[in-house]
Amino acid sequence: MGDLKILNLGLRNYKEVWDLQKELHSKRVAEEIPDTLILVEHNPVVTLGKSGKDENIKVSSKFLQEKGIELYHIERGGDVTFHGPGQLVGYPVFNIKKGLAGIKPFIEKIEDAIISTLGDFKISAEKKEKMIGVWVGEKKICSIGVAIKRWVSFHGFALNVNNDLKYFDLINPCGFKDIKMTSMQEILNYMVEMARVKKAVIKNFAVIFGFNIIQ
Repeated sequence: MGDLKILNLGLRNYKEVWDLQKELHSKRVAEEIPDTLILVEHNPVVTLGKSGKDENIKVSSKFLQEKGIELYHIERGGDVTFHGPGQLVGYPVFNIKKGLAGIKPFIEKIEDAIISTLGDFKISAEKKEKMIGVWVGEKKICSIGVAIKRWVSFHGFALNVNNDLKYFDLINPCGFKDIKMTSMQEILNYMVEMARVKKAVIKNFAVIFGFNIIQ
């Protein structure tokens, strides 16, 4: 698919990166920049996608505010999810028209890249039929929700690395009451170095999508 630029942002507030995505999306549509993958951790935030229902947030807006958790209604697909420190969030701003020509194969390639990344850490992960995301056994480790506008993607994936899973008790993840979440740390029983995870994600995106990484 050509070149891929990586933006490694560290820990950032959600709105700052949401605004950045929209800026990069416009530039990618205009072919002013190459395909770009943003890698970031967010301060605590709950986001609701286009099909999201407020009842899938189990607590009040006041409770979230008191706990310092932001809330945003956004234009990605999917329902509700949580982002916080220790979770690796990736936003691919890709032109999918040439190599993929559809949202389903695009999402499947993201899933494949995450499965390969987890495999690098000896974690056996899989897709589930008619469900979006990546699973380890019956627990979900990576949520995916993307938007496509003028053939360019934004929003993306959230991989649980070392994040506090208790925050997911505040919501019905992805709109399902019975989904249990897990993390790399919970599975491996040690704190996983985020830099290693990012390196593996970049490598596997390059392989799965056929990219050449540029700085």
